Amino acid sequence: MSTEEQGYFTEENSAEVVVSRNANAQNARLAEVIGILTRHLHAAVKEIEPTQEEWMQAILFLTETGHMCNDWRQEFILLSDVLGVSMLVDAINNRKPTGASESTVLGPFHVEDAPELPMGSNICLDQKGEPMLVKGRILSTGGHPIDQAKIDVWQANDEGFYDVQQKGIQPDFNLRGVFRTGPDGSYHFKGVKPKYYPIPADGPVGKMLESLGRHPYRPAHLHYILEADDFEPLITHIFDPDDPYIHSDAVFGVKESLLARFEWVEDVTRIAENGMDGPYYEVVHDFVLVPKGT
Repeated sequence: MSTEEQGYFTEENSAEVVVSRNANAQNARLAEVIGILTRHLHAAVKEIEPTQEEWMQAILFLTETGHMCNDWRQEFILLSDVLGVSMLVDAINNRKPTGASESTVLGPFHVEDAPELPMGSNICLDQKGEPMLVKGRILSTGGHPIDQAKIDVWQANDEGFYDVQQKGIQPDFNLRGVFRTGPDGSYHFKGVKPKYYPIPADGPVGKMLESLGRHPYRPAHLHYILEADDFEPLITHIFDPDDPYIHSDAVFGVKESLLARFEWVEDVTRIAENGMDGPYYEVVHDFVLVPKGT
């Protein structure tokens, strides 16, 4: 018997027989990954004991998921998101030392080459929604301010839509901007209070969520990509802790450390000091970056 044939296939030895056929794989990492997936998949099938009809339903579900994928939509990423796999992969690849800001998933609506703006600019170009002031500091794990940190920020509007979803309705680059800190590491900009919104629910993943009694909503949040020389980049969000979906994010992106209070400010002195035209929401959140090589 050759090394790649380890006996005839039975229900009991199914996984080992399949894995043994990969003995001559040229890519050791691929063989390792396929081996692990095969063992877990066979174990799941043995535990579930699907009928032939149920297995065909699973095949058709994956087929329909593939048919929904195009240049603008990746239904398999959506499937990964709602199963928590995207966040798990992110967590594994972004383990941080104590005190560092935590990461979360990038999301599908980042736009390259958003305009770099003077610190304090208003990223809301259509002036729709409840005014918001966001501010804080970019620090190192040692507590030192980071000069010239690049802050790429974007958000949904007060109806839960990004500019790229409403071409011709929202201005291009609405609610997006890039800022750079000064020597004190501080940042501040104006926007509008974002709203929760649903992930695409018109495909097989949405149907699966409905069948499972799950909603498709993400709680209100702001997106950040933070970069600075000699520091690891950080992709993250900050979330409104009072959002109705804060405890049930459809893609599991919420982490406790990323909750930021959205304070409604009516005090006329604070309004004047912060250059606002009237009552507004104020959000204060610091970010802590990890030096490279840590």
